[in-house]
Amino acid sequence: MNKSLKYLSVILILIFVTSCQDVLECVINRHPELPDRMLATGQVDQYFFEEIKAEIKNEPRDDSYYYYFSIEGDLPRGLEYIIDYRSVIIQGFPLEPGRFNFTVRLSVEQANDYFENCESTLNDCDGLCKETTSQRYSVRIQQ
Repeated sequence: MNKSLKYLSVILILIFVTSCQDVLECVINRHPELPDRMLATGQVDQYFFEEIKAEIKNEPRDDSYYYYFSIEGDLPRGLEYIIDYRSVIIQGFPLEPGRFNFTVRLSVEQANDYFENCESTLNDCDGLCKETTSQRYSVRIQQ
C-alpha cells in the first residue's frame, strides 16, 4: 500500500470515529419532548387550569436536566403562565372569548451532577440527539 493511501485511510478512520459519536447519540434518540395535544376549552370568568409537562424521550433520568421554557404568542387577558420545573402551567380567570394561539419553546441542558455518578458508556452518559423543541398550542375560551 503506498504512503498516500495509508494517510487517506487514517484520515477517513478519524472522520468516521469523530462523527460516529453524534450518530450513536441519535440511535437511542434522546430528545426533549412537549405533548402534542388539544388544551381544555375554558369559559369567560371561570377558573381555567392547564398543565403542559415536558420530558426527555427515551431518558429514564429526565429529572437530571435543566428545563428552560419560553412562550410566544397570545393568551387571553386574565390567564397567565407559570414555569414549574418541567411544566408550563396556564391558569387564571379568562376575561375574553376567542381562540388564542401560542408556541412553547423548550431547551434542556444536562445537570452537572448527572455526569459525576455515571460511567462513560453509551447507555449511561451519552448526550442528547437534540436539545431544543417547540410545540404550538391553542386555547379556546367561550362566552
